[in-house]
Amino acid sequence: MTNILLIVSDDHGYADRSALGLHAEVQTPALDRLAAGGVSCTSAYVTAPICSPSRAAIISGRYQQRWGGQWFDSASFAPDDVPSLAELLGDRGYRTGYFGKVHYGDESVGDRACPPHHGFETTLYGLAGQSLGRLNYLHHSEQAKSEYGADAARYMAVQPLLSGDEPVEHEGFLTSELGRRAADFIQAEDERPYFCMVAFNAVHNFCWQLPPDELARRGLPTYDDWKPDSGASYGEWYDDVIVPNLPHGREYYLAQLELMDAEIGKLLDLLDATGQADDTVVVYTTDNGGSTCNFGDNAPLRGTKYTVWEGGIRVPMLWRWPARLPSAHQTDALVSTLDLVPTLLAAAGDEVESDGVNLLPVMNGDTDSAHTALHWDCGFQWAVRSGDWKLSWVDGTDQQVQHLSRYEHAPMGDGWHLANLTEDVGEQHNRIDDEAAVALRLRDLHAAWRAEVGLVDSGAAAMLGDPVGHEGHGDHQ
Repeated sequence: MTNILLIVSDDHGYADRSALGLHAEVQTPALDRLAAGGVSCTSAYVTAPICSPSRAAIISGRYQQRWGGQWFDSASFAPDDVPSLAELLGDRGYRTGYFGKVHYGDESVGDRACPPHHGFETTLYGLAGQSLGRLNYLHHSEQAKSEYGADAARYMAVQPLLSGDEPVEHEGFLTSELGRRAADFIQAEDERPYFCMVAFNAVHNFCWQLPPDELARRGLPTYDDWKPDSGASYGEWYDDVIVPNLPHGREYYLAQLELMDAEIGKLLDLLDATGQADDTVVVYTTDNGGSTCNFGDNAPLRGTKYTVWEGGIRVPMLWRWPARLPSAHQTDALVSTLDLVPTLLAAAGDEVESDGVNLLPVMNGDTDSAHTALHWDCGFQWAVRSGDWKLSWVDGTDQQVQHLSRYEHAPMGDGWHLANLTEDVGEQHNRIDDEAAVALRLRDLHAAWRAEVGLVDSGAAAMLGDPVGHEGHGDHQ
C-alpha cells in the first residue's frame, strides 16, 4: 500500500517559492524539488482565509460551514459523525502520526479535536487555539510559562506540547523537532503503510524566534518577546512587530521559511534513502493565504490572510507521487484542500463521500473532473468562483472588517466585486457594471450553495441582495 506524507504550513505567501522566480532572496530548494518531481496546482484554494475553519475542512474533506464554522468565533472540529482523514486511513490499515500545530477552535486536552482523539496513534502537538493561533518557535515548558508570566505565556505561546494527552516539554527550535519526530515515525519498524501529517507552525508570526546560531549566521539581531514589564501593552508592542514597523521583518520570515524547507528536504532525503519515494504520496500546502502583515508576499494576487481576495484564499499546493503522477507538471484546474481527503483515500485504494474530488485524474490531465465552482463564506464576507469569474461581497460596516483593516493591515473592501480571474488575477478591475448577468448567476449559485450546506439565517437576505444597481455595488475595491 502507498505511504502518505501530508505537510501543512502556516501563512505561507503565494509568491514565496524560489522556483517561481519572483524574489531572488527566497530560497526553497525542497519545495522546488517537490514541484520538479510532481504536480503544481496553480489554482488551489483553501475553504477559509483564516486557519481554524480552513484546517477543519482539510482534515474532514467537508465545507466547515456545514457545522457552522465561518470565523474564529464559530470554528470547531467536525461533528462526531464526520470521520477525519486519520480515521478513514486508520480503518484501512494505516498507522497514523501527527506532528505540529492544532487549531480547529478552542480545544482542551482530551477533546475530539486533539489528534489522539480523531485517529492519530503517534502525536506531538500544541493547542494553538489556546495562544492566539500560534506556537512559540523556541520555548515550550513550565519554566518558560513561569518566566513569561500568565498573560505573556498565552500571547507568546510557550505552554508545553502534548503527546497523546500528556504534556511534553521542549526547549529548542520547534520546526527542527517536528521534522525529527516525523522522520522517526516514518522509520519506525512497522509493516503497515503510514499516514504522516506534519503541521508546521512556520511561517506564522513571530518569526524572529530563531535559534541564536541562525541569527548570528544571518547577521540578524535578537528581538525580544512581549512581557508585561516591557513598558508597553501587548497591543502597542504588537504594532511594532508587524508590517511596516518590524526591522528585518522580511528577513526573519524568510529565515523561518528556509528552515522549514530544510526539514522538508530532510524528509524527502529519507524517502529516497529508504527506497520509499516512488510509492509515497507527498503533498504540501498551507492553511490560508500568506500574511502580508507578517511579511509574506502573495504576488500577483491581491489581498492577504483574513480577506476573500485571492491573496487570502489561493495557496501553494504541490503533489508528488512518481508511481502515479507526472513530473514537472502544472495544472490550473480549480482545486481545493477539500480534495485532500478523497484524493488520499483514492491513493489508498478506496473511495469516500466528500465535498472534494479525487484529484488523481485531474493531475493526470482529466480537468473535466475538477470543481466547477468553489465557495467561501465568513458571514460578514463571502465569495464564489465559477470558471473564470469570481463574485465577492464584503460588509464594510462590520466591526471585524474595520478591526482587521486597522489592526492587521488587511484591507478587505466594501460591497460587491466581480473579477475575471483569467484576465485579471490581481482583481484590479470590478466588472460588475458591464457583466450584470454573470454577477446575478454567481449570486444565485452561492445562494443555492448556502442552502445546501445549511447557512440559511436572518442575515442571508442582505448578504445575498442584488449586486446590480445595489448602492454599494462598486465599493468593494
